[in-house]
Amino acid sequence: MYAVVRSGGKQARVSPGDSVRLERIPGDVGESIQLAEVLMVGDDGEPRIGTPLVDGAMVVGTITAQGRGDKIIVFKMKRRKGYRRKQGHRQEYTELRIDRIEG
Repeated sequence: MYAVVRSGGKQARVSPGDSVRLERIPGDVGESIQLAEVLMVGDDGEPRIGTPLVDGAMVVGTITAQGRGDKIIVFKMKRRKGYRRKQGHRQEYTELRIDRIEG
């Protein structure tokens, strides 16, 4: 069984037992959370596709880590104009272990 969920403006395909990194979700490590924005649920048969969400479907997972990704350098420059800008960014993430898919 698998599901496609929407979180943080992105979509992810998850199955029970998977570990997935999503955009930061508030919560502590070890806390159980529910993802209610399920776009599709698939099994051995025909998948159920929502319009836009599947009614009654929910993905339950446990937070295993809260962290920040690798640093990305954003550098802008216009030649011969003396224009240079350097900026760094580290994206925050939440790592989830998917426990079950309901619905």
